Order: sequence, then structure tokens, then C-alpha cells
Amino acid sequence: MQITRRLEFDAGHRIPDHQSQCRHLHGHRYAIEITLSGDIIQAGGQPMNGMVMDFSEIKSLAKQHLVDAWDHAFLAYRGDTALVAFLSSLPDHKTVLLEVVPTAENLVAIAFSTLNKVYLDAYGNHLRLECVRLFETPNCWADALRSDFALG
Repeated sequence: MQITRRLEFDAGHRIPDHQSQCRHLHGHRYAIEITLSGDIIQAGGQPMNGMVMDFSEIKSLAKQHLVDAWDHAFLAYRGDTALVAFLSSLPDHKTVLLEVVPTAENLVAIAFSTLNKVYLDAYGNHLRLECVRLFETPNCWADALRSDFALG
């Protein structure tokens, strides 16, 4: 069985080598969809009965380990030195420095790697992260699948 939880957050970025508008500072209303697989828990009288995982727990863990760090932050490539210097000059600015250019593809790969460590098989129901989808706009998104990471 697969289940998916969607969360939204706002963040800024720029793609320094891009030849179009994305080379400029700008922001997005991102949406992230987290898809987990597992067996449906059969535990009569227990809060998890009939679920793969409680949707509120998926949200809570995603916020704690990823979304809260990225929400209303500027996601900046560490190698974009002029931008990093500028952002550093802003008092109390929320900046997340990344080792890669913050494209949708790179961001979703980071998200998958981060969240894969979070959603563990805590219930004995073979729970595992299958896919993270990151919408940069309503019409543009990137998917990171378990098969992309050779995790089995």
C-alpha cells in the first residue's frame, strides 16, 4: 500500500548559470509530496489500526527534519560566492547553504536523502520512503524515486 502527504513552503533561490530568468533572485511556493509504502497495520483498538502511517506523523517528521529549515529561507549554492556574501550581510537572514545549485532536481534529491533516514520501519509494517515529488511551480516538478538511490 502507498500513501502520500503533501506540504507547502515558501523559499527563494537562484540558478547562477541559467541563461534565462532563473539566474535572478526569486522565490517559489514549493509543494512537496512524500510517498511511503508499507503494510496496513492490523492492530484492533490501537490508534494506528488500519493505517500505513498516520498522515499527521508524516507531516510532523517532514516539518521537523526538512520543511521548517527551508520554509521562508533563501536556498543558496555555496559556490555562488557573491550571493553568499550578500546574504551574509543581511542581519538575521534565514539562508540555507547547499553544496549543489538549488534546482528542483537537486533539492528533491536532498529531500529524499534527508527524509529516507526519518521514515523508518518503526511499526514492523515494512514502512519505507518510495518517492519525494517537489513542485517548483504548479506545472513544474521533479521526482526522486527509491530506485534513483540504489536503496533496494
